Amino acid sequence: MPTDVENWKSEVYGSEIRDRLFEFAEQGFDSIPDDERDAWFERFKWWGLYHQRNGQEGYFMMRIGTPNGVLEPGQLRVVGEIADEYARGPGTNPIFGDAYADFTTRQSIQLHWIELSDVPAIFEKLEENGLSTQQACGDSWRNIVGNPVAGKDGQEVIDAWPVISDLNERFKGNDDHSNLPRKWKVSVTGSADGSGQGDINDLAFEPAYREVDGEDVVGFNVRVGGGLSRNEPRLARDIDVWVSPERVPDVAGGLSALFRDYGDREDRYNARIKFLVDEWGPEKVRETLQDEYVDFELEPAGRDVREEYTYNTGAGERNDLVGVHDQKDGANFVGLNVLVGRMGAADVLDLADLAAEYGSGEVRISQRQNVIVTDVPDDALDAFLAEPLLEHYSPEPSPFMRGSVACTGTEFCSLSIVETKNRQVRFARWLKANVDLPEGVDEFHIHLSGCTASCAQPQIADVSLRGMKTRKDGDPVEALDVGLGGGLGDEPQFARWVTQRVPVDEVPGAIANLVESFAAERDEGESFRAFVARHDDDELDAFVEPEETDYEDPMMHNTKRTWYPYAEDDAMEDAPGVPETPAGD
Repeated sequence: MPTDVENWKSEVYGSEIRDRLFEFAEQGFDSIPDDERDAWFERFKWWGLYHQRNGQEGYFMMRIGTPNGVLEPGQLRVVGEIADEYARGPGTNPIFGDAYADFTTRQSIQLHWIELSDVPAIFEKLEENGLSTQQACGDSWRNIVGNPVAGKDGQEVIDAWPVISDLNERFKGNDDHSNLPRKWKVSVTGSADGSGQGDINDLAFEPAYREVDGEDVVGFNVRVGGGLSRNEPRLARDIDVWVSPERVPDVAGGLSALFRDYGDREDRYNARIKFLVDEWGPEKVRETLQDEYVDFELEPAGRDVREEYTYNTGAGERNDLVGVHDQKDGANFVGLNVLVGRMGAADVLDLADLAAEYGSGEVRISQRQNVIVTDVPDDALDAFLAEPLLEHYSPEPSPFMRGSVACTGTEFCSLSIVETKNRQVRFARWLKANVDLPEGVDEFHIHLSGCTASCAQPQIADVSLRGMKTRKDGDPVEALDVGLGGGLGDEPQFARWVTQRVPVDEVPGAIANLVESFAAERDEGESFRAFVARHDDDELDAFVEPEETDYEDPMMHNTKRTWYPYAEDDAMEDAPGVPETPAGD
């Protein structure tokens, strides 16, 4: 039997949602019938809108898709202006203030406290400037990810940007691919560093060589069925297909249609292609793709470059794209660390101005929630690096700052169990001030996810933190499970969850003790990931020794009992009323 969501989608879905969305925006939030809100909130996701958590009724998170993280000249300023004008609500974040933008692990942008009445005006401004929220959420093609500096990176094997751009044009708004069983996440990478993180996507195109007419030709190998969500992580499986750049849309569309036709629509938990690959195996996926969805002979997989992958491995060069790097045209791109991916609206506008002054105005977003300013010439580089804004968004950050990733958390998300963004900022600052990594270790990834949905990609971090609850001194407190040793690269592996339900105020001490054990017992030159791999779970659990320190956590007793983690009036009944939403009032 189809799920409720499938029934709702069968009535209204895809592009037709927009007209009804605008009607509700004109008439006001209260015009959405109470018994239809779940259905409309689910449909609104197709246009990038998530209703926020309990106590924040009438407010939405808006996600703006930026294919491959590319913001063309002028577009970052548009985002900053929208955040400054529209993304202000009744709650003030003590670290980030009243208005800000979040850069995500899928190279998108999220704004909060959006009122329904403002959506038409925001859409108009976005679309006038080449931006859109279309299919940023929902059961459809999501934002396509990859190496954010595609087309400019001096280390590219093949320029993936034309392929990504073509896929975005073909499949965003395409009625044949607009209603899938669940989300569809695609990665296309032309770089030899693995920065597309293809292993954790539903569909991945990774650079590979194949001999054609006696010559090596570069194209893409195809992997299917990766993902991190819930407690069922999978690495994408090789289906033994190599594809030339011009054939990528045919194969991508074929696999999307295969998922549309054969994916599970009766159980949303199982409605991801990773479970279909589990059931069928890669061989049947390839066979069905060949027999039913493409009209040309599929080529076997070519020679890949996975042994060169360094991105998000916790060791080696190009672990991320922070810092100054060469472009193929002789200019530079400069990766700036945005701690937990959040930047105040005023800083977004300042960065847009600096990108225009020192570069081309183009800015790109990485899967590590950082921003990259491109096209900075050599003779402007020193002046750009000396700008005061870069003191806060450094190209040379502390490893604990550089490696911090966090999801939205209980500030806005209905699924999250714990507060995340401010907490990970506080963790990183305390660790920077109190913990020294062993000599030669300049990468240390800590990912904090508020629940098992894995939006912060915790399974691929050196230290993985996942929201839970526990009791301390008889009181309910927020807690974190601790996992160790995750990462990608040529031999990707997921973190091992070794310690459960550590009260949040004892987590920094636990990490400090872990690093101390690592420093004392590591082999010469050993990476943290290798150190974890040669110890069993009991040994690792002993290294993660929770301990109270001078670190203080003001949110630890929240446990989602308040309408906003940072509100002075901290009971759920103190939540503000539904905002005034009729247009023109």
